[in-house]
Amino acid sequence: MSSISKSTLSFLKSLKKNNNREWFTDNKPDFQVENELFISFADDVLSEMNKYDNIETISGKKSVFRIYRDVRFSKNKTPYKTHFSGSLKRATKLLRGGYYFHVEPNNSFIGGGFWGPNPKDLLRIRKEISTDASELRAIINDKNFIKIFGELEGDKVKTAPRGFDKNHLDLDLLQFKQYVISRKFSDKEILSPNFHLKVVETFKAMRPFFDYMSAVLTTDENGIPLFEN
Repeated sequence: MSSISKSTLSFLKSLKKNNNREWFTDNKPDFQVENELFISFADDVLSEMNKYDNIETISGKKSVFRIYRDVRFSKNKTPYKTHFSGSLKRATKLLRGGYYFHVEPNNSFIGGGFWGPNPKDLLRIRKEISTDASELRAIINDKNFIKIFGELEGDKVKTAPRGFDKNHLDLDLLQFKQYVISRKFSDKEILSPNFHLKVVETFKAMRPFFDYMSAVLTTDENGIPLFEN
């Protein structure tokens, strides 16, 4: 069985109350134990995902993010993250979209999509939407999508993106600067046996959205492939 341990949540709660280097140094052995448990969990997620998608990430350890925060440009100077998280990258230029898993007391979720598309990719997505948004709307209005993810998420521009009509019928989709989806889980759910299978089930449900975006981002505006298979 692969699940998140109660001790992991307890450690994260304590870290949130004592987010300083002195406490962390004194409790580093506990962190190392919990980190290894989370890496094991990530290994199980990766092993299952390799059955359903072409994943570039080579190990659970490589997928897990460091707990140390980069505080150089942040007003929040606490040195440590109060969650464990990781991501899986899809392989080859033809498969786009990234998978993300996040464990935090009372704030655990599974996410995926396009957190920071480069300007070229963002423009390509917006042009596709402005031409015909029906396929994307069909995906995000699907009953199963709504049941699992609710709605499309991401930061937006306040008006219309530069070069696009402020009266466009699909302005709500064009305004996105990010295109992401997520599913929240309670502490009880993440502590359940074989939670990694729920994670994989959620990732699999993202595929219609990923497949659409991959098709858009690997072709030009005339539908001509940009890359060889």
